[in-house]
Amino acid sequence: MRSWPVTEGVLELGDLEVERGGVIRDARLAWQAHGTLNAAKDNVIVHPCSYTATHDDLAELIGPDLVLDPERWFIVVPDMFSNGLSSSAADIEDFPALVTAGDNVRAQRRLLDEQWGIDQVAAVHGFSMGAIQAYHWASLFPDTVERAIVVCGSARTAPHNKVFLSGLLRILEAAPEHLGGGRFSAEPVAALRAFGHVYAGWGLSQDFYREELWRTVLGAPDLETYLRDDWEAGFADCRAANLYAQAMTWSEADISLGGDLPAALAAIRARVLLMPSETDLYFRVADNAAELPHLASAELLPIPGIWGHRAGSPAGLPDELDFVRTAVRRWLDA
Repeated sequence: MRSWPVTEGVLELGDLEVERGGVIRDARLAWQAHGTLNAAKDNVIVHPCSYTATHDDLAELIGPDLVLDPERWFIVVPDMFSNGLSSSAADIEDFPALVTAGDNVRAQRRLLDEQWGIDQVAAVHGFSMGAIQAYHWASLFPDTVERAIVVCGSARTAPHNKVFLSGLLRILEAAPEHLGGGRFSAEPVAALRAFGHVYAGWGLSQDFYREELWRTVLGAPDLETYLRDDWEAGFADCRAANLYAQAMTWSEADISLGGDLPAALAAIRARVLLMPSETDLYFRVADNAAELPHLASAELLPIPGIWGHRAGSPAGLPDELDFVRTAVRRWLDA
């Protein structure tokens, strides 16, 4: 049972123009907040969502003994566009072809201002696509963000990462239900099943499968059951248009908008903690290592282990959870 206040709501944004063209009609930004905003309004952590996640999913790392302590911090969890709670491609017929990470972050900045009058952010903490948004926060609002905690994410989506995402998009486009441009006549059940199987091969490392952690730790009797119950079932609950839209957001993520990435990194004033997983197949340690020399104040601290991308969202993984919690709390105290 929670011992801290939890509030939630929806910010009505009106017709929201997006940076690559188009408008989200009557845009809505859903949110949840944990903890209490102090009088100085200087205890704010923004905790953006990852791919397909909602604020309820992110709550699993919020607690006095978890990664983000709501008894000390006021933790705002904004729902990314197309996650089914904020304005989403599956619900809006003329949803823009591309809504960027920057579009999400600018809407989140409005939320802080219009809902609470918040000017400063102690930290932005994000995992995966949430980490992409954390980088965009630090880049777009350098005078606002004091710390950015980038867990399994990057400032620009790497070419190999884009190849993975291209495969997912091509699966959805090959479905008979696909009408073009990420729109569907009905949910493509067979394509979503294939989507889950491909994702399973990337979400965990080769060593995870070699060591059969799906059996010894996660308790599946065999690999087929694990893939069906964890991956097929998980994506069966998602709407294809939203998967498509968020994959586009991920693929096109770039704080420099295709320009000079070293210069964009150098302009960040926040203290940046880069926490890739040693065995992540999406966001490689090498990607963050290449970013590190261009950041004014940063540390690279890989998460050890063989859990791949999953290590950055370590609920249920005691060693990874302890590593991430210890590192994040040290960074927040500095």
